[in-house]
Amino acid sequence: MEPIHVVLVADPEKPTDVARRFRDLDPPDGARQEWDIEVVSEPFTVGCEDVDTALSRLTDRAREHRWDLVVGLTELPLRDGDGRYLLIDVDPPHGTAVLSLPALGGLRMHHRSMLALRELVSGMADPARETDHRVRLPRRRGHWRLLTGMVLANRPWLLVPGLKSALVAALTTGAIATVNSTIWLLAGSLSWWRLVIATIASITLIVGWLVIDGELWDRPENDSPAARQRSLLYNTSTLVTLLAGALICYVALYVLNLIWALFVLDPAVMGGYLQMSLGYGDVFLLTWFVASAATVGGALGSGLESDAAIRAAAYSKREEDRRTRLAQDGQVTDRGW
Repeated sequence: MEPIHVVLVADPEKPTDVARRFRDLDPPDGARQEWDIEVVSEPFTVGCEDVDTALSRLTDRAREHRWDLVVGLTELPLRDGDGRYLLIDVDPPHGTAVLSLPALGGLRMHHRSMLALRELVSGMADPARETDHRVRLPRRRGHWRLLTGMVLANRPWLLVPGLKSALVAALTTGAIATVNSTIWLLAGSLSWWRLVIATIASITLIVGWLVIDGELWDRPENDSPAARQRSLLYNTSTLVTLLAGALICYVALYVLNLIWALFVLDPAVMGGYLQMSLGYGDVFLLTWFVASAATVGGALGSGLESDAAIRAAAYSKREEDRRTRLAQDGQVTDRGW
């Protein structure tokens, strides 16, 4: 028997990278036919998060090219008509299906997507197998899993190289403040709970500044519950992404300032100058206070970055491209989507 021609239609960027890893995906033991996997990178979900529309587009492409089976891979959250978020939806008569990658949860993405894809294609290739045509996420636990997948897809660690000017401003502020005697006196006078508050306030400030400066806040398209729920999900994922990225930057800033302080400062010398007893424990407290102050300075420096750099740090490339495309062509692509 000839192998089944299975086409993975993947949204650009990360879904395409995931799909290309499965070009050699083998069917499970005992399968009737081999699989011939082909990967096509195409934005089939542009302008829409409705799963029925996504399946309709995949069906049109399958009919146009006479593909046997088609599975769409996207990193967007997909919903059914009732507003429930989905992991998988299958259209057996047309041999099409769609898989939402963030609904897998983000952790061990390669392994989970491989298992899901193999089970999905196996069920589509063998009509005798009983498979669920539509897999909905649990209302509460599923939302947390979807949010985790979206945040990891946003890659919050990209905030570090994406905010070069902010980090340079923060490091400059920290380097100067470290050798300032007034800063030493202020740091020594603060209790630990005030230092904690300073840390929280500085990180909150930089996250808020990034949201405002980058215009990252998503607003509902209308007053429907589905639109409000969508905006809530996207805004939550944005805030968590930026918070994680800001924490990474804060820790990196603390470590670099600590290395600088230990290299250039002698607590005994500074203590003699200030006429007080100082030790290396005071250097760690100083660095903690300086990191918070430098983060505030870095928040202002982040305004020197382009919107594209901030969006690249806050969103996955797929979401960035999707937003740009929607803004430019009004949800219409060269295929009329």
